[in-house]
Amino acid sequence: MAREDIVVGLDIGTSKIACVIGDVSKGAQSGIEIIGVGVAESHGLRKGVVVDIEQTVGSIRRAVESAEIMAGVQIGSAYAGIAGGHVTGQTAHGLIAVGDGNVVTQEDVNRVLNAAKAVAIPMEREVLHVLPQTYTVDEMTGIRDPVGITGVRLEVSVHIVTGAVTSAANLVRCAHLAGLSVEDVVLEPLASAEAVLTEDETNIGTALVDMGSGTSDIVIFKNGALMHTASLGVGGWHITNDLAMGLRMTTQEAEELKRAHGSALPDSVDPHETITLEAQGGARPRTILRREAVAIIQPRVVEMLDLVQQELQKSQQMLQGGVVLTGGTALLDGVQEVAEQMMEMPVRVGYPRDLRGLSDRVHSPIHATGVGLLLFGTRERWSGKGGQRFIKGNLFDNIWSRMRGWYSYLKDDYF
Repeated sequence: MAREDIVVGLDIGTSKIACVIGDVSKGAQSGIEIIGVGVAESHGLRKGVVVDIEQTVGSIRRAVESAEIMAGVQIGSAYAGIAGGHVTGQTAHGLIAVGDGNVVTQEDVNRVLNAAKAVAIPMEREVLHVLPQTYTVDEMTGIRDPVGITGVRLEVSVHIVTGAVTSAANLVRCAHLAGLSVEDVVLEPLASAEAVLTEDETNIGTALVDMGSGTSDIVIFKNGALMHTASLGVGGWHITNDLAMGLRMTTQEAEELKRAHGSALPDSVDPHETITLEAQGGARPRTILRREAVAIIQPRVVEMLDLVQQELQKSQQMLQGGVVLTGGTALLDGVQEVAEQMMEMPVRVGYPRDLRGLSDRVHSPIHATGVGLLLFGTRERWSGKGGQRFIKGNLFDNIWSRMRGWYSYLKDDYF
């Protein structure tokens, strides 16, 4: 299998690292064939940000090795996801005069996009995505692709996604130490949207909420364009931590309890149903009512969804398509129902779509980001834009040169 036929998505999350390998040799019309999936417990991240390089590298290696064994191939590069509270989005505008002939060309489009992203970005931040929302040629508005249209003035509205330079650098650093080059760093909820949203949903107005372990990340689409991004510092780990504290158990036990017996709907639970909690260190097992656990889970879920609802209202977007929940926390029993009651709009749980091969291994909201990164990378390859962005020079070197100026006391071999 030729190297250019392999695309890899690397989801570096707070609770898990997932590596998804796809074969794209049969072209865009045949879809992507999943040939390898590897998952490892994540150590070294907090709320999507690397806090321990060595542990993160070890987790990446375990996930990659597992995926390579399943696929029977050795990989050298991947599209990596990035998320967390340091990621922000803003709207910007660009304006240029159309070149000779007054017919908009691709060169004009490139120039107006460059004009739009020439906004003041603080030195400690790095541009991750510049995503066109709509173009205007003279007085003609709402244009998606202006190439070939006659006019004298071209304008664009774009959504610019930026992240902390240090967070991006540490992410790339961990991948490099694990033996991978990073072809691009992609906003994780944007990748998840590639995997689970339909074209109709992105057109009519839909919010995707990626409910991960450390954060809940939001993207809103309208008219096929990204209109709003946000990251909330709450996720499934907070539910686990509440259970551990409330029921006096380890976080590992609490996580297992949440997955096996958790629910956000107290009224749906038999008031007499019990759960036996295995004891540690030779102590006796104890039995609790399942409703005790649900009574701890439900308030945290309501709080999370209330914060999501506030962010959706802040965006001022009409969401005709409602809300799509994805990520591991979306699998918690009752989350979809509670979200519908609170938001008073359609809510569904999003699963990766239109895949071949080992598609059953990734048919879960847990793998929406990994599959989405794979799809993003595949689209970049087919469009001819893919690129080894972080292998030599380019952004990684730029990040380090910036950081050297700020932290002159660091040793030269830190990065």
